[in-house]
Amino acid sequence: MQKILTVIGARPQFIKCAPVSREIRKYFREILVHTGQHYDDEMSKVFFKQLSIPKPDYNLNVGSARHAVQTARIMIGLEKVILKNNPDLIIIYGDTNSTLAGALVAAKLKIPLVHIEAGLRSYNKEMPEELNRIAADHYSDFLFCPSETAVNNLKNEGIKKNVFMVGDVMKDAVLSNINTINPNKVCKKFELDLDLPFYFLTIHRQENTDDPKRFGEIIKILKCIKCQVVFPIHPRTKKIIKQNQFVLPLNVKVIDPVNYLESISLQKMSKIIITDSGGIQKEAFFLHTPCITLRDETEWTETVKAGKNFIVGTDIKKFKSAEKLFLTKELNFKTNSFYGDGKASKKIVDILRKNL
Repeated sequence: MQKILTVIGARPQFIKCAPVSREIRKYFREILVHTGQHYDDEMSKVFFKQLSIPKPDYNLNVGSARHAVQTARIMIGLEKVILKNNPDLIIIYGDTNSTLAGALVAAKLKIPLVHIEAGLRSYNKEMPEELNRIAADHYSDFLFCPSETAVNNLKNEGIKKNVFMVGDVMKDAVLSNINTINPNKVCKKFELDLDLPFYFLTIHRQENTDDPKRFGEIIKILKCIKCQVVFPIHPRTKKIIKQNQFVLPLNVKVIDPVNYLESISLQKMSKIIITDSGGIQKEAFFLHTPCITLRDETEWTETVKAGKNFIVGTDIKKFKSAEKLFLTKELNFKTNSFYGDGKASKKIVDILRKNL
């Protein structure tokens, strides 16, 4: 049986991996490598349990570090695992340091490489993720795209061979778990009133957390919101708030990091989602919840074109304008077909079976 080695290391990759891994294991032997980029229970173990992801065959335990150090540690550990197992194919997901490390090691060892979620571009090279995804795409032998926009981005860079528009595997994950949402259970755990509207907030990107002035502007935005804001706090964001002695407004309810099912439940129940996460912009779209993104650009341009996601950066006027529109206009999510039909995982594995 042919062997596929899968590299994952961060929360969004666990979500993307879950439906694909189920399909892979029907036809191949999968060797699952967890780099340890996200390593605590809230950011790692609980996702494996909830999404029924098999226990990793290897955990590199790299932990947190500066980009170059973390990437180098992953490459060193990954090379040893690959040489020991001699896989026929390596799969990487998304745009993290785990993605970049997997791409570099696969290329240097001359092992065919698959990039799932290929072709995304923000056209902002100050984002570490943008550098990672560009490199990964140019090293990959098979590129599976979540949208036609992604396909065109690759074409513009001269990448045309073995490029497939299959849809978004995160849509597969949302659709397969949406029936497990239990509002009463979630409200009870986080002491929320089902009858009172709330917004769901996530902040974790370096551009927001590492710039005190920018983070201060985000706090001003939160102060102008009249309803409760539920904020599962990222460990790095928590550290930044403490270091800079920021004071969050009283309407912001800070909770510990949430697991996947709790996250999609809170997103589905919320009136508006406020985020700087790429994955949550998509999940909001799939869950039919309007989204306001605290970034200056996005890879997920389809959500913006559809009028379901507004990019406001830290501009309070733009935020208020987007909020007012979402609160007064009834949105139609029925034409939500930009990211495939929820069967991307099966399409990916079918293509690999034909080509391996």
